[in-house]
Amino acid sequence: MSDYADRLASLAARGLRRRLRVVESPQGPRVRLGGRDVVSLCSNNYLGLAAHPHVVEAVQNAVAEWGWGSGASRLVSGSMTPHARLERRLAAFKVTEAALVLPTGYHANLAAVRAAAGEGDVVLLDRLNHASIIDAATTCGATVRVFPHRNYDRLRRLLDRCGRYRRRLIVSDTVFSMDGDVADLEALVELKRRYDAALCIDEAHATGVFGDRGRGIAEMSGVEQDVDVVVGTLSKALGGIGGFVCGSHAFIDYVINTARSFIYTTALPPAACAAAEAALDIVEAEPDRRRRLLALADQVRASCREHGYDISGSTTQIVPLLVGDSDVAVRLSEALLDRGFFVPAIRPPTVPRGTARLRVSLCADHDVADLDAFFAAIDDLGRRRGLRVMGTQ
Repeated sequence: MSDYADRLASLAARGLRRRLRVVESPQGPRVRLGGRDVVSLCSNNYLGLAAHPHVVEAVQNAVAEWGWGSGASRLVSGSMTPHARLERRLAAFKVTEAALVLPTGYHANLAAVRAAAGEGDVVLLDRLNHASIIDAATTCGATVRVFPHRNYDRLRRLLDRCGRYRRRLIVSDTVFSMDGDVADLEALVELKRRYDAALCIDEAHATGVFGDRGRGIAEMSGVEQDVDVVVGTLSKALGGIGGFVCGSHAFIDYVINTARSFIYTTALPPAACAAAEAALDIVEAEPDRRRRLLALADQVRASCREHGYDISGSTTQIVPLLVGDSDVAVRLSEALLDRGFFVPAIRPPTVPRGTARLRVSLCADHDVADLDAFFAAIDDLGRRRGLRVMGTQ
């Protein structure tokens, strides 16, 4: 155990050591960090619901009625009325037969993928899928095949060679969290049909943001009825904590009976379920929130094009500013924090080597003037200190 200091020094030398920063205020477009207010450009609180009064009130009322802890795993005594109520609500919202709530989105992907595939099956993954999907696939007992990001021709060629497997499961994020681009679900559905495969999608960064009713990319693409399993989180646009799996009654029942990440963990606090229901109320009643968010994202991408920044094909509320070198990304992030902008550097292994970046993650409540000042700061740091975003002149 004595070599950890050396390991940490090695990470630091490569610009890869991470440290926790303590936010001293509620989450919002501005937060308190180190005793001062800064513009937060790194939260997944896309609709500004993490501290919304309606959500806070729902939590307070739920704690008063149900207490805080759930007391046990769901299959023992931890399955409470708020869990069942939220699951009915999520199934109706996602237009599926049933839903199951788990403590995190990570738990949800482990449960869904490991229930959908196992020994004798093959799982086909987009290379940029979330780590929880990759971990689920590589531990479920199935053969794993990976196709280059959004390269559906390569996926087709892989499927051509997968006829011997009992079951073929295609798994993809819908919004890719580090690049801000979107899966072509119509192409995935076409391949699913052609090769008699199953399709599981993770709508973590899309739920609440995309589609006329905020149901996600599947709704926006018109393919909801063609998707077999939907995974999502309560921790992004819904502003809380938890994950969920949606699918047929039989599939959800099978997850309940077999998924280790469901069976062997304590249930979410009931108040977290109440918070999610309150957030869904807002998603359904206030579509202007997601419209503002996406309009703001359009403006940010337009500014990036004006400045010549490489934003890696982003079409969503996530806009990566590619820097390349990890050390430069860290120094640029620190210099921006000095100027009042909180946007941590994203480095390997979260992203591929040589693609370190500042991941700008927008909130519906961001101020356009703050964003203009952010771009002006990046330009100034490039001129004065040589801390440049890739693609700048």
